[in-house]
Amino acid sequence: MPLTELERSVMPFAAIVGLEKLKLALILNGVNPRIGGVLISGPKGTGKTTAVRALADLLPEVDMVEGCPFGCNPAGDSLCPDCRMRQRKGENLGTLKRRMRVVDLPLSTTEDRLIGALDIERVLKDGIQALRPGILAEANQNILYVDEVNLLPDHLVDDLLDAAATKVNVIERDGISVAHPSDFVLVGTMNPEEGELRPQLLDRFPLHVGVGGGLSVDQRMELVKRNLAFERGPERFREEWSEHQSSLAEKVIRAKEILDEVMLPESKLRAIAMACDALEVDGVRPDIIISKTAITNAAFEGRREVSLEDMKLAAQLALSHRTRRGGLLEPPSADDIDRAIVKADEVARKDDRRNSPTESPPSPEKRTEKRSRGVFGRQSKIAETGMADVKKKLLTE
Repeated sequence: MPLTELERSVMPFAAIVGLEKLKLALILNGVNPRIGGVLISGPKGTGKTTAVRALADLLPEVDMVEGCPFGCNPAGDSLCPDCRMRQRKGENLGTLKRRMRVVDLPLSTTEDRLIGALDIERVLKDGIQALRPGILAEANQNILYVDEVNLLPDHLVDDLLDAAATKVNVIERDGISVAHPSDFVLVGTMNPEEGELRPQLLDRFPLHVGVGGGLSVDQRMELVKRNLAFERGPERFREEWSEHQSSLAEKVIRAKEILDEVMLPESKLRAIAMACDALEVDGVRPDIIISKTAITNAAFEGRREVSLEDMKLAAQLALSHRTRRGGLLEPPSADDIDRAIVKADEVARKDDRRNSPTESPPSPEKRTEKRSRGVFGRQSKIAETGMADVKKKLLTE
């Protein structure tokens, strides 16, 4: 009953005023947990935490091994030692379905509470059953929510980074090592006024949404009305919004059903790679995240093929927080991102095999390779080896 009462105290997701981009980023992670999470930055009082907690009602169901303290996915690549041993013995791993949920990681958490604790004497006698699961075990196949993530102590950040990167949590004490799956969607909120985020952790957030004021007077008034109505009668308010909430939840379910059927055409994939190359992002993680997010947004819209609009949205969410050229360049602006995607798509649709949309096509006389890097309209250099004159030929709008 306490859990039910807690759920009733949360504002329905569909009733949240504004924050459309944030709500979409959260929903896309609910549709496709393989995206991996989102970082939400903005000043206090902008509804960041409210939106994250309200997401729980829309989260889809997942499969887990019945009775497993780590919530192992029976079809997953990683099982805890106990489930793996039972599987090798030929035992039938009973499964059940449960809803994903939001697991909180408080700033006051100790390391033992985060990764779990071991009773060494019991480990030697009972094995993994002696492990007291921590938050990283609870987070498996769930949303791990860190409020004020930029204030998280460094030693907890390191543990979180290890688990986020490997999707496995390892507990080591006095030469004893125990591992279990910890595959979670990482959602963090932060107020930039209170401090910056470590670059290593910043890069682990696949998507980013910045929130601020941005509400009109009418929207602010509507927000206050809904808040007062919710406080007067949470149960009645949730009932009034149940149809909208159910409609949104059904849309999420339908998106999950067609997710694997959505096609990312070769030309669109090439455009994503060309745009990331032109913007000089570090590594290929952004390319992967943009592709996953674009596919997921197409599924959420009920389409089975990625469009240019899907790519533009995905690129905005995936690149707005990433430094470039090894940290020497600030994240690209929204205009830079849109311009890169649009121009790259134009080039890719023409079946042009340039390495970057700002690169001149090879002339009939000279087929030597040319490279271009940099944001469109600035820092772009085009050189053709063997030519006496350096020609600059950027694509124009």
